[in-house]
Amino acid sequence: MRLLIAFLLVSVTCFGQTNTYNVSFKNAIHHEANIKATFPELNSEVLTLRMSRTSPGRYALHEFIKNVYGVKATNSKGEELEVTRPDAYSWEISGHDGTVNIEYTLFANRADGTYTQVDLTHAHLNIPATFIYAEELKQRLIEVTFNTEGHPDWKIATQLKHLNGNKYFAPNLYYFMDSPTEISDFDLREYTVDGQNIRFVLHHPGTEQEFDKYWEQVKKIVAQEKAVYGELPDYDFGEYTFLACYMPNVSGDGMEHRNSTVLTDVESLAEGGMKGNIGTVSHEYFHSWNVERIRPKSLEPFNFSEANMSGALWFAEGFTSYYTGLILCRAGITTPEEYVNSLNGPFNYVWNSPARQYFNPIEMSFQAPFVDAATSVDPVNRQNTFISYYSYGSILGLALDLKLREKGLNLDDFMKLVWETYGEPENPYTIDDLELSLSKYAGKEFASDFFSNYIYHSNMPDYKKLFASVGLDISQNESEAYIGASVSDTEKGLVISRGPQKGTPAYIAGLEEGDRINTINSTQISNKEEWDQKMANFEPGDTFKISVTSYGMERTAEVKLQPDPTYNINIDENASASAKAAREKWLSAK
Repeated sequence: MRLLIAFLLVSVTCFGQTNTYNVSFKNAIHHEANIKATFPELNSEVLTLRMSRTSPGRYALHEFIKNVYGVKATNSKGEELEVTRPDAYSWEISGHDGTVNIEYTLFANRADGTYTQVDLTHAHLNIPATFIYAEELKQRLIEVTFNTEGHPDWKIATQLKHLNGNKYFAPNLYYFMDSPTEISDFDLREYTVDGQNIRFVLHHPGTEQEFDKYWEQVKKIVAQEKAVYGELPDYDFGEYTFLACYMPNVSGDGMEHRNSTVLTDVESLAEGGMKGNIGTVSHEYFHSWNVERIRPKSLEPFNFSEANMSGALWFAEGFTSYYTGLILCRAGITTPEEYVNSLNGPFNYVWNSPARQYFNPIEMSFQAPFVDAATSVDPVNRQNTFISYYSYGSILGLALDLKLREKGLNLDDFMKLVWETYGEPENPYTIDDLELSLSKYAGKEFASDFFSNYIYHSNMPDYKKLFASVGLDISQNESEAYIGASVSDTEKGLVISRGPQKGTPAYIAGLEEGDRINTINSTQISNKEEWDQKMANFEPGDTFKISVTSYGMERTAEVKLQPDPTYNINIDENASASAKAAREKWLSAK
């Protein structure tokens, strides 16, 4: 890759077939960017230009064209050209002389891993949300100038190759689209690991001392994630950049890219971000191996005009999520007790969900275009039909790691094998390839059993046995009564605030989101405090009458309470010496 890019850099000056962009921010106070582009040496009579509908790392449609206006086109002499709209996503320019110049205004006021924000504090640019492009010219070189006139304190940070001044380079359209850029008065830390530069760019309102403390944690994460794979990826241009923006005007997010990642959150380091944001650092950096280079074949090539679907997200996102917390523990950023406690939320979410009867992990991954920052106005039944592939894959990654450790193996070495087979040579994988790799690592019978039971079907591993092997305990409090309904105080009274899950007492009784609760066993219930007091007096197996108002009508239902299905995972202080040693090996720094 580096030799190819070196050749392309020479080509910029030798061949001239380069698309150029210039973006400026004179009206930043009103969230506008002015963008100019030139497409020279055209062969087609009609040039079709588009705005992307998707963004690398996201799987849903986003329709970035909605924020573009004031589009004008001219030829090489500055003469105006006709612009027509063949559909909702593109423009057609005809009558050119081999060159088309475009100018337009972009409204941008959301900073996260997908969108663009321009204001007086920064220009946070996700390229698909910012720049017009021509699909037919996708293999051309690209030069972009970030014009910071009027903002003398702003600096530029991006994985794009720096040419000179404010000018940067991409070898093709995909690399350009994959290169988010933060332009602001940011702080910078960097160091060298195995001859490659690791940079952390931070736009924040905090102090140098806070950044120094955070940076030390980041370096520990880099070291522990490198230890899993045995080496860093070969970053293009020899550099990896964290683009962090912890400001009150952004939206919380994280998004991986080939040689960089976007990290955004409203919490500053002094206001909870020191602990609250570091998990995103761990997750997104792990993606520089898993997803960016260990890449599902189903995401190649990435489509900028349609939603992108993959059945491998339980591995790509889910196994990365498993390592997110584990790496923090190995790096000493969290304690073993904190890590084990953090397993409870996703574990209960996955295994107490009725959605497993509808979709296995592969099919849950197929839902990404409809849930990954996607929007819809019609109600959906996600509480009964969907488990996030992040959480599902994370809990399956945990199971696989513990199963392998029972055999004297571990998930780290399996991930390293997948890296050496598919990631390092950048050969996209299929789900069959993952099973084949596990077969080579742990045996055909082991791999077949795991994939058949937990990937192609939705069975639950024997976690009690697996946890005991590393000195953990899992239990359920069957003496606690459970109704399975969330309630909230509102101006209209106490209401069921979320649709009950299938199989819960509330669901069986016919209770539904929006029902206003009136009485329990003829006793009026006016607020959540009274509800909690009443529930505390019941035991599993008890029944009661509940009166609710729904659709303007009052009705009564009978509820039979069940034992609380919540799992509790804890460190077992009475575990055997061998189990404690296995836990230590699992959670300790490599």
